[in-house]
Amino acid sequence: MTLDKRVTEDDVVAELRDGMTIAVGGWGSRRKPMSLIRAIARSPLRDLTIVSYGGPDVGLLCATGKVSRVVFSFVSLDTIPLEPHFRAARQSGVVTTTEMDEGMFLLGLQAAAWRVPFLPTRAGLGTDVPSMFPGLRTVTSPYDDGEELIAMPAFDIDVALIHMHRADAAGNGQYLNLDPYFDDLMAQAARRTFMSVEEVVATDDLAAGGPPQSQLIPRVFVDGVVEAPFGAHFTECPPDYGRDEAFQKEYAASAKDPDAWQAFRARYVDVASHDEYRRAVGR
Repeated sequence: MTLDKRVTEDDVVAELRDGMTIAVGGWGSRRKPMSLIRAIARSPLRDLTIVSYGGPDVGLLCATGKVSRVVFSFVSLDTIPLEPHFRAARQSGVVTTTEMDEGMFLLGLQAAAWRVPFLPTRAGLGTDVPSMFPGLRTVTSPYDDGEELIAMPAFDIDVALIHMHRADAAGNGQYLNLDPYFDDLMAQAARRTFMSVEEVVATDDLAAGGPPQSQLIPRVFVDGVVEAPFGAHFTECPPDYGRDEAFQKEYAASAKDPDAWQAFRARYVDVASHDEYRRAVGR
């Protein structure tokens, strides 16, 4: 029997619950699972903790009132350095934050993927990170040097949402760009993972489409596959498409004016489906 894990964006949202901790793959405004993020944004979900090398995934969910806490090392739109919707939410106190060095964030993912409670690191020592990271502790090396290190705790992730270029129906995911980011660690670290992809293909076509190392996500870590062409829009997803800079500027500008945000939201967020979104943006 052929294993088939194909689901829709709405099927994924139906598996989520208020108060969950959700990790989002990609990096800044690059290969974010935006069709899944928009599905969450138009749902009744609330009180989410988002763990992300953040971009518009964080900003959009903050702007639509879904988030109570953000765990991050940065939240950026890349060509627009500061994500304006996240900045507005943080400055107004709507969300709480736990911020850290990019390397500490990586170790939080790695520890969770390895199922260990923490990993030691020098990153963060001598900085203000411990004061902004409630409960962060240090550990003394058990070896002769007795060095004090930060004990970066494993992230406790309920669900990971990632976007790949290709996958088969069983959940084997393939990336076709130069940088895998840390989507594989997120998939391993989370209790459940849902993966959107540009295209679902036959398993044999994955091997034909790129080298073995491009098959980044093994099916054992995937609970559902969503076929979503242009599913990362407006973030970049090369070689399939680049970042839609004009759209991103419109999104960023909407953070400056409540009326502009409501118009943007009505047109591009509160839509019935990803297919309707694609029609709205001409994709």
